[in-house]
Amino acid sequence: MSQTRLPQKPAPGLDFSISPLGLGTVKLGRNQGVKYPKAFELPSDQEAKTLLATARDCGINLIDTAPAYGHSEERLGQLLQGSRQDWVIVSKAGEEFDGGQSNFDFRPEHIRYSVERSLRRLKTDYIDMVLLHSDGNDMDAIAQGGLDALNELKQAGLIRASGMSTKTVEGGIAAAQQSDCVMLTYNLQETAEAKVLDYCAEHNKTALIKKALASGHIAHHDEKNGVLESMKFVFAHPGSTSAIIGTINPKHLVENVGNFLHTI
Repeated sequence: MSQTRLPQKPAPGLDFSISPLGLGTVKLGRNQGVKYPKAFELPSDQEAKTLLATARDCGINLIDTAPAYGHSEERLGQLLQGSRQDWVIVSKAGEEFDGGQSNFDFRPEHIRYSVERSLRRLKTDYIDMVLLHSDGNDMDAIAQGGLDALNELKQAGLIRASGMSTKTVEGGIAAAQQSDCVMLTYNLQETAEAKVLDYCAEHNKTALIKKALASGHIAHHDEKNGVLESMKFVFAHPGSTSAIIGTINPKHLVENVGNFLHTI
């Protein structure tokens, strides 16, 4: 597996390094109300341990979670005990998922509550990156004070970097101006947010790519060529720091790492 090990590079504007692929963990905690092409069962603890071990062996150190991902944070809190120092954890705040429905709250008091709860769930005294989890109204979420709250938590040492998972170009650029990192959608089928990547590249901001494989739909339609072409496309842009890949299949994870390595 050492032949398919990813390099880790400094995250633009930050004082830590991350792998070019990150492991998305929505599938560790939630299989309801998700937009993947196939239904799936949540993995057992042993299956999740194997997945995390495979990720680490491949050189992946970035792991993405959120309160809206069901039990993902709580499971990671147990699974990462004893190896916290090996991981850069990205979580989010602002979206809650309960009873099969999402609801959003970007007021500073809720953001602080959410981050403190995530710290308890993850069993850690700091989270590397916390992002506002946009409902699509990016500018309104920022106006409510969510990013200000995250920046205050950064000053307090509870998080190392602030940012936002955005859905609009305007919101993505505003988030990059007011925080450390942006998570945005960018793939062969969705390129509208390329301007946000342009801004991040020009201003030394970390940009995390969500839906790089269109939530599995690209691979689902053309697994042999689709993933490789998607990887080439995403990382051809100089603003792309890391792409979040959501899988619970260790074999697919290794294949995705191999596809990335073919792009460099």
